[in-house]
Amino acid sequence: MKRPNIVLVITDDQGYGDLSCEGNPVVETPAIDRFHDEAIRLTNFHVGPTCAPTRAGLLSGLYSGSVGVWHTIGGRSIVRRRVRMLPQLLRDAGYRTGLFGKWHLGDTYPYRPQDRGFETVVTHGGGGVGQQPDHWGNDYFDDTYEVNGTPTRFEGYCTDVWFAEARKFIATHREEPFFCYISPNAPHSPYNVPARYYEKYRGRIEDHAARFYGMITNIDENFAALRRHLADLGLEENTILIFMADNGTSCYLTGPDGEFPREGHNAGLRGGKGSAYDGGHRVPFYLRWPAGGLGGGRDIDRLTANIDLLPTLAELCGIQIPDTEQHHGTSLAPLLRDDAPDWPDRVIVTESQRVPTPIKWRKSCVMTDRWRLIEGRELYDITTDRMQRHDIAARHPDIVESLRREYESWWQLVYHDADEPIPFPVGEPGAPAETILHCMDWRYPPAQDDVPWHQGQIRRGVPMIGHWEIDICAPGRYRIELRRWPREVDRPLGAGVEGDDIAWNRAETDPDYHDWYTGGRSLPIERAVVTIGSRRFETPVDPDASCAVVEVDLPAGFTTLAAEFHGAGGLLAGAYYAAVARAD
Repeated sequence: MKRPNIVLVITDDQGYGDLSCEGNPVVETPAIDRFHDEAIRLTNFHVGPTCAPTRAGLLSGLYSGSVGVWHTIGGRSIVRRRVRMLPQLLRDAGYRTGLFGKWHLGDTYPYRPQDRGFETVVTHGGGGVGQQPDHWGNDYFDDTYEVNGTPTRFEGYCTDVWFAEARKFIATHREEPFFCYISPNAPHSPYNVPARYYEKYRGRIEDHAARFYGMITNIDENFAALRRHLADLGLEENTILIFMADNGTSCYLTGPDGEFPREGHNAGLRGGKGSAYDGGHRVPFYLRWPAGGLGGGRDIDRLTANIDLLPTLAELCGIQIPDTEQHHGTSLAPLLRDDAPDWPDRVIVTESQRVPTPIKWRKSCVMTDRWRLIEGRELYDITTDRMQRHDIAARHPDIVESLRREYESWWQLVYHDADEPIPFPVGEPGAPAETILHCMDWRYPPAQDDVPWHQGQIRRGVPMIGHWEIDICAPGRYRIELRRWPREVDRPLGAGVEGDDIAWNRAETDPDYHDWYTGGRSLPIERAVVTIGSRRFETPVDPDASCAVVEVDLPAGFTTLAAEFHGAGGLLAGAYYAAVARAD
């Protein structure tokens, strides 16, 4: 039999309770409900509490922190170059590989999806449509996405585009084994959605939740079309089809007592996106492979996690993993085949760092089948207290101490090399001529708390700073181009914007995100300041020019690059966009 195809659908910020098959009384998801009834369901499956860490662990088989990903911005949403990822493993085994939608593990060579094993790529920039690295003015409708690195304009709603392009990929490669990774940016905010989906829920729940649920119903319709497509091509039987989410819900409405639900449905879980409680990282995971005997509507309640996916798919597909590649996850194939009577209890750790440098115990959860230890202090018996309302740490000090020891071992395993840089190569032979740098990847001081990660912050000219980690691959003279606005806008450095400068879809765009799409503050820029390592360079700039250029001689090796725009009174803002290339 031909090796099975793999189609993995992973939605963005859709929690365990954001499906009608999981008891939600409002949202309508008939196609996913049907799949739920026919699939094997991992009911105790855990991921990272935020986007990039989940995806890093999912595609590497390793705890995300160990591959350099413990944030969604700040240069730590990028998987270290030495790690071989799932699409590379499958491509090397003869699979055709395609990604359609969100990547969020690097926008610059050699960290882009096409550099990590995906042969066909249709993607947006950053961690969501409209974020800083994304094409300027994208608003989920009629956007410009990267197709194997080339900006390409599409018509239609973003989720419809991802699934349509995935169906084309599947049809093209139906005679070969393929891995099709469909990762819609929905229902991540901003909650922009075609009006007919929003109208379905408007007035029944709060307005932003109506938009959020509308996005999920749109996903459901696309999932139905995907299954019909596989059936029409005769591929459904020998395709491993997976539906899952990347973290807890982002549309979680809490009351005065913190992380407990005020309204909405969260499948009896405490917490949402970013939380150390189960609602932050326990997500739906459904898998079906008829030809492999996997399906039938069966629950598996043993503790499992995103790090298990790579070794599981490798075993199901008959792919040998070299002894030199050790993974933190475990193959779940015996559990899926109902052939694991002696499956052991295990310890898994998840966390939400979202800081420049990891902090021990921060938003951490140490898990077994029965226990949850939160931040090393609170203890819950998840088998009797699903909502995690009753901290019983004082009654079980031995369990707390045992789980704390497990965490200490995990910390050493994961973060022993946390200080190792993740640099962008500059002047590397055979690489793209320019190294394109985005401020979303700045390393930033802890006191700043953030970097400019969405286009609304670029419009406002936020006075944030940071630096990039770079590796000069060969000594020589380099040209550094600095911009406040992206190249596709080509607007003068100091210019502001009055009113609209893009054709954004007002009627179907979340009003809470109006400033992502309109206006822009002018900046009285007089000079550019570039700091490379300990060397500082200044040059006067014409505020009516679209960029500032500095040429410098650089030795080979690792260094840091910071770039700022200054006016008469000093610092105005960092250079949000930069491009570095050999001057010759």
